[in-house]
Amino acid sequence: SKWYQRRVRGVLNYYTNYYYKSNLRMPPKKAVVPAKGKDKPAKLRPAERPRRRKWSKGKTRDKLNNAPLFDKTTYAKLYDEVPKYKLITPSIVSERLKVRGSLARFGLEELHEKGHDQAR
Repeated sequence: SKWYQRRVRGVLNYYTNYYYKSNLRMPPKKAVVPAKGKDKPAKLRPAERPRRRKWSKGKTRDKLNNAPLFDKTTYAKLYDEVPKYKLITPSIVSERLKVRGSLARFGLEELHEKGHDQAR
C-alpha cells in the first residue's frame, strides 16, 4: 500500500540523514606532500634489480637421423616384415625402419610392383 511505501521511505531517509549529519563518516584524506630532496627513488645497480622473467624456449623435438639409402639389413626387413604389418603407410615404414619418408614411399612402390604387399 502507499502508506507502507511512504513509511519505509521515511525510515530510510531518517537513517541516511542521521549518517550524513553524524560523525560516522571517515574524515577526508590529507594530501601527501613529497619531500623536497627525494623526488625519485635511487637507481638500483644491475645486480640489485629484480630479474625479468625469461620466456621458455618451448618443447623441442629430437632431430630424426633417418637413413637416406637402404642398406642390406633394412632392405631385407622391407621385404620380410613390411608385408606382415597390419597397416602399411610410408610414415609407419619410415618410423619403424628408420629411413626417410621418400625412401619408404619408393620402397612401398617397389613392393607393390613385385606383388609383396599383401597382408598376412
